[in-house]
Parts: sequence; structure tokens; C-alpha cells
Amino acid sequence: MKLVGLGGGIGAGKSSVSARLAAKGAVVVDADLIARWVVQPTGPAYAGLVACFGTGVLQEDGTLNRAALAKIVFNDADALADLNKITHPAINAEIARQIEVHRGTDAVVVLDAARLFIVPVVMIAKMIVDVDPEIAIARLVAQRGFGEDDARSRIRNQMSREERLSQADLVIDNSGTPEALDTEVERVWTWIATLSDSEDTASDPAPAAAG
Repeated sequence: MKLVGLGGGIGAGKSSVSARLAAKGAVVVDADLIARWVVQPTGPAYAGLVACFGTGVLQEDGTLNRAALAKIVFNDADALADLNKITHPAINAEIARQIEVHRGTDAVVVLDAARLFIVPVVMIAKMIVDVDPEIAIARLVAQRGFGEDDARSRIRNQMSREERLSQADLVIDNSGTPEALDTEVERVWTWIATLSDSEDTASDPAPAAAG
């Protein structure tokens, strides 16, 4: 197994990259999907979330009202910290479970996670999808229906662009067209093929930056 991380700020286009990698045969472990699962009524973080934030963050059917919760946590650092304390252990446990299924195989496993640098799993390399924050904001507004103030608030509450890039082994530029991203992903796939298996490098530092 080759376990590589894929990170990037909101609006950078991680999902577009992971979908292209999946089409090439990679197994994608999607932390965003896992984060949605753990807060479902049957999920392991649901009860703690309701106990902390109250029923005001729920829809009438008992499911999470994401907009209501986001309005709270992305304008209050303490509330965001409380949310992370509730959800992160459950998310990390499920990430580890999904990865473990592929250990000992020849799979390329891509961990798609916004908080890539604090997920407690050993990766052979970390890749960052990068765009200028203003491009990310424009995409969030135009393509995902965010208000501009909301988009800026969410970006402010994430790791800075500079910090992400300083810890990346490979940077994926997604500032251009979909066709340009196709070319970038081809480069990424070729690079991944040169990496050693995770089982061979579990105690080694990540490889030097490439590209």
C-alpha cells in the first residue's frame, strides 16, 4: 500500500483532484464524507454534538442543520474548538479503519482531508492542492452558493496557505482550467509511482519535495 495525503484549503479543489486520482485507480478515503457520517443521528459524534450545541443545530427530522452549526463555529473560535473535540476522535478512528483495510495490498490510498497535517496516520507523502485565496473565494461564491463573508470567514479559520505549502511534499496547482488540472494530475500520478510502499517507510520521514 502507498498511503499519500491530499490536502488544501476550502475552495482549492481537493475533490476535483481526488476524483481524477480515483479514476486512475486510487482508493480515496474522504475525510469530508466521514465527517458527515459521524454526525448523523446514528453516528458516533451525534449525541455529543447535540449535548454541546443544543437542538437548535438540528433540522425538524433530527438531522444536523449544517448551516446553523457553521454560523456558530465559524464565528467563535471556542465553539469551533468544542466541535473539533467532539468530532475529530470519531473521524480519526474511521479514517484509520478505512486505511487498514488496504494494508498489505498494492493499492494507492489517497487520504483526502482538509486537516491533513493533524490526522494521526503515517503517510509516505503529503500533497497540497493550491490556489490563491481570492480564486478560492470566487469559486465558493460562484459554484457552491457561499456568501462572500461566509467564504472569507471559513478561510480565516483554516490553516494559512503559507503554512500548508511549507509542509507539502508536492504542490498541485489548481488555479487554471480543468484541462490544466488534468495535466497536473498526470504529473502527480507519475510521481506517486516513484514512491516506496508505506510498509517499507513507516518510520521514515516524508520524501523531499518534488516538482
